[in-house]
Amino acid sequence: MNLADRISNWIKEKVREAKAEGVVIGLSGGIDSSVVAYLAKRAMGEKVLGLIMPCYSTVLDEDYAWLIAKRLNIKTERISLDSIYNDLLGILPSHKKIALANLKPRLRMLTLYYFANNLNYLVAGTGNKSEILIGYFTKYGDGGCDILPLGDLLKTQVRKLAKELEIPHEIIKRRSSAGLWEKQTDEEELGIRYEDLDRTILAIERGKTESIPPQMLIKVEELIKKSTHKRSLAPVFKM
Repeated sequence: MNLADRISNWIKEKVREAKAEGVVIGLSGGIDSSVVAYLAKRAMGEKVLGLIMPCYSTVLDEDYAWLIAKRLNIKTERISLDSIYNDLLGILPSHKKIALANLKPRLRMLTLYYFANNLNYLVAGTGNKSEILIGYFTKYGDGGCDILPLGDLLKTQVRKLAKELEIPHEIIKRRSSAGLWEKQTDEEELGIRYEDLDRTILAIERGKTESIPPQMLIKVEELIKKSTHKRSLAPVFKM
């Protein structure tokens, strides 16, 4: 059984275990959400809802999201979050850049769960192992989900799977971006290419880091350590 079939069967099993009826996915126009959509369609057929949730997003993001939705022929809703984002900015003080940016994925998370609750669906997250390990996601934003089909795949493995699934080439070759602000790209913000990040993660996991440049190794290890809280449940005081 190939990887795509294994993940699709896993999605189907998790939905069954939860006594849910399907999955809802945020379609961003990026490679990760596109791959999850393809796998969910394989797993659940008509029981998939794609949500396109622009929040001062680029036209290209939305165009690619619709491209995937139409190619897969999945039910899709477009929910613009621009106005509610503006309303929040009107009542919240001290607009730091990162606080402003993280509002967007958190608004998308609550929208995903609204539809999931209405339909008895699970929210399928689109995070991959590379980003989860270094904390490159918004806590209770895009990190808020019920299942993570790509959570054990490095970014480079997701790209390989996307080619096998015949995801449109224009989506595969796009520079990954969380869309947090204008012209933002993941690799520029992280200061490391995904190929180098994945090579470092694998070296750390295998305990064979001799070939990794020391500064890169230190950087990745610090990112993993610093983001531990993002991957953990909130600590509970014990009586």
